This record gives sequence, structure tokens and C-alpha cells, in this order.
Amino acid sequence: MKKKGVLLINLGTPDSPKPSDVKKYLLEFLMDDRVIDFGWLKRTLLVKGIIVPFRYKNSAKIYKEIWDEKTGSPLLFHSENLTDKVKASLSDEYVVELAMRYQTPSIKSGLEKLRSANVDEIIILPLFPQYASSSTGTAFQKVMDITKTWNTLPTIKWIGSFYDHPKFIQAFVNNIQSYQPETYDHVVFSYHGLPERHMKKTDLTGKHCLAENYSCCNTICDANKLCYRAQCKASTDLMVDQLGLNKDQYSMSFQSRLGRDPWIQPFTDHVLKDLAKQGKKKILVVCPAFVADCLETLYEISVEYQEEFQEAGGEKVQLVESLNSNDDWVEAVVDMVTS
Repeated sequence: MKKKGVLLINLGTPDSPKPSDVKKYLLEFLMDDRVIDFGWLKRTLLVKGIIVPFRYKNSAKIYKEIWDEKTGSPLLFHSENLTDKVKASLSDEYVVELAMRYQTPSIKSGLEKLRSANVDEIIILPLFPQYASSSTGTAFQKVMDITKTWNTLPTIKWIGSFYDHPKFIQAFVNNIQSYQPETYDHVVFSYHGLPERHMKKTDLTGKHCLAENYSCCNTICDANKLCYRAQCKASTDLMVDQLGLNKDQYSMSFQSRLGRDPWIQPFTDHVLKDLAKQGKKKILVVCPAFVADCLETLYEISVEYQEEFQEAGGEKVQLVESLNSNDDWVEAVVDMVTS
């Protein structure tokens, strides 16, 4: 029987909320040239001279807010649970390991475990539903950088995105429905943001992507099939269709922007403030770019945006928890791995 290895890759997390560990994490993350895609010197001056020195202590305080005394990092805890459940759901033919693109457990350690298990095939599944160079792309690059030194290479299968996978969509729809979305004034689908230049780089034709005219993202085509925003739009459309929402009942937006360069719009904080001005009081927020709850969901949405929404006249921003390790999501991962 041929053995298959599965490497589940999430983004990463500091080893602890201590400032020194948060600083170490931020440096590794932001110095990645797929995350901040500037030349080495400009990126180094920006990251090591400005961003990290001015942000890491405050980031450490925020991480401490979401850190659990018993289970530690929510993202790591949920990812480990997911890995254990996927292992239990697969036959003995499969060996499943977890890795983080940044910090621990590392992609190198995960690949070495699969190599030691003498697998015939390795399935690489970054846990990012919508493709972006700064998430899926950098995970793939790291795998290639490591395996290129191996004398013998097993077959490697790459799963680049799953934004439209039926079981992924259904898992999120089930989570949303558990909150009875019809009892809220509006539903916001909030995705992690990206600089507009990242969008443009995925358009190999050089003609389709017009960041100032987002209608180019409305339909997936050859020119935008790897465009993050277009895939976010497709995920939203599929969920909205199953939920039976009309165009006045929901919005799609983007959070977590950094720096002064143009980022894809609309921005989630601006959308929430506009909804408050319109008299909307209760907002349900879904984050389909995150399959495990983390800083961006547990703090940015539930704390920061909640405060801003109240200041603007609203009352409640209710986060729909992510897929984490629920059974529907486990079933989706198993289906992707075995298909």
C-alpha cells in the first residue's frame, strides 16, 4: 500500500505573547518578500526600522488579550485539533502533519516527519481558502526551497485554493445559519486585506485587473482566476446564494490593512461606520478568509470594530466563529485531501 503524507499549513503565531516572541514572529513574517514585496533594502528599513520597533509591544498586549492560559494561541490550538481530527478520519494510508509558515511547528519539521515516514506522495494544503502570493504562494515557495535539497523526491500534490469547494462553503453557511442571520440588520463578509499591487501581479494578461474598478472581480475568468479579491467575491456569492440574502442585506469588505499604499476596498471599518450612520444596530460579521480564529477575528473584529461601531451609533458586532475544528470543516479537508 502506498503511503501518502499530508501537510496542513497555517500562517503562524508567536510562541507566546511575550514582547520578545511577538517581535521574533513579526520580523519573520514581515521580512518575507511575498508579504512586503519590496526590494531587500527598502523592506529591511521599513520592517526593522519602523514597523516592528513601533508595533511589537502593542501587538504583544493584543496577543495577551486573546491568549488562553491553558491552550495558548487560539490559531495553533484550533489547527492542532483540526490535524488530530483529520488524522482520525483518514485511513492508515495517510500520515498527517501540521506546520506554520512562520515560527513553530515549522514547515521544515513537518516535511522531515513525512520524509521519515517514507511516504510516496505529499499533499500540500495551505489553510487559506483564497489564493494570495503572501499566504498560499509563500507556503508553496517554502516547501520548494526545502525539498529542492532532497536527493529523492516523492510526488507532490499542491492544493492552491478552495474558495469554491462545496463542503468548505457549506461549513461556513452552517456556522452563519446557527446565528439566525435574519435577526440581524446586516451581514458583513470581511476578508483579510491585500495591497492592490498584489492583485495586479496575478493578472498575467496585464489588461484585466483595474484596481480602481472592482467590477473586474465580479466573475472568475482566465485573467483573474488567481486574483484574491475575485476569489473572495466568488466565496461570498456562493454563501449568499445558499443563505438567500438579497444585495441590500450583506456587504463584502476587507480588514487588516498596513501602510499607506492603496489596499483593496471597501474597508471593513468604513463599512461598519456607514452601516451605523444608516441606523443599523446589529451586524453579523463573517470572516471566510480565516479557517481558524485568531488575532484578526477575536480582537480586530470582536473588540476594535465593536468599539468603533458603538462610537458611530451602532450596538452589536457579532462575530461568527471560524471553522476551527468543527466536523463540517474536518469533512471538507478530508474530501480535498482524498479527491
